[in-house]
Order: sequence, then C-alpha cells, then structure tokens
Amino acid sequence: MDRKTRAAHNDVPEPPNPRALLRRHGLRCTAGRLRILSLLSESGQHLTATEIHTRLERTGEGRHSTTVYRSLEALTALDVVHAVPGPGPTRYGITDEPHHHTVCQQCGHVADLASAPLVDAVSRIEELTGLRPGVSGSLLVYGLCSGCAV
Repeated sequence: MDRKTRAAHNDVPEPPNPRALLRRHGLRCTAGRLRILSLLSESGQHLTATEIHTRLERTGEGRHSTTVYRSLEALTALDVVHAVPGPGPTRYGITDEPHHHTVCQQCGHVADLASAPLVDAVSRIEELTGLRPGVSGSLLVYGLCSGCAV
C-alpha cells in the first residue's frame, strides 16, 4: 500500500508541501531541493540517489548527480529527509510524521511502518538498554519482504 492509500486510511498523513517543509526548516527554496522533495513526496517510496537522479533526467529536470547527492546530504542533516541504510545503496524518504521502517535484506525494499502500534516497544528501549530514543528516532526492522520470502 503506497503512502497516499495509507493516508486515506488514516495510517499515515499526507506529506507536507515541499515549499512549506523547506521554509519550516529555514532553507532556501531552490529548484533542485523543491524537485527532489516533490519527487520523494509524489513517489510515496524511499528512493536511492541514483533513482532520484534518473527520474529527474527522465522528466527533463536533470541535475548533476553531485548536486543530487549534496542536496540529499543537506536535507538529511537538517532532518527534512531521512536516510534508510540497507543492503545496497541508501534510500531516502521525506521526514514527516515519526515512523519506522521495514527493510528487505534481499532486494532492499523499504516500507514505512506506522509508529503508533510500537509506542510501548520504543518506550521500553530506554528501560532495557539505557538508550533514550530521539524524537525522530526510527526502528529499522530487517527481514524478507513478501516478494523475496517465497
């Protein structure tokens, strides 16, 4: 189920407007940043830097791959975008409502996992380990997706 379908079912809210998101973080609304955020928002998926670069080129809005990487690095540092490591290249998604992720260890597919059902588990992390999860902290659950588990 993609982000828009989940939003319609009240699991995950619609992502914020890219321009408003940049302004909220005090960033200039450059064409490159806006396009990258729009692409991530519209796709409803976590994309690699290469996938972002390729999609931008396909739409005639190509940016040099170095510009894409630098933009993602800056947006990640300010918590506008989050990076999800996994097998293969890092994938990026828009940081909106706190949520967790599932990551397929075989194909690298990343999916959002609503945080509400895991509130108790996350709150016990400090009790069990002494680590206090941050507000934007995310659990990464690794395993095999339904397509790879066959």
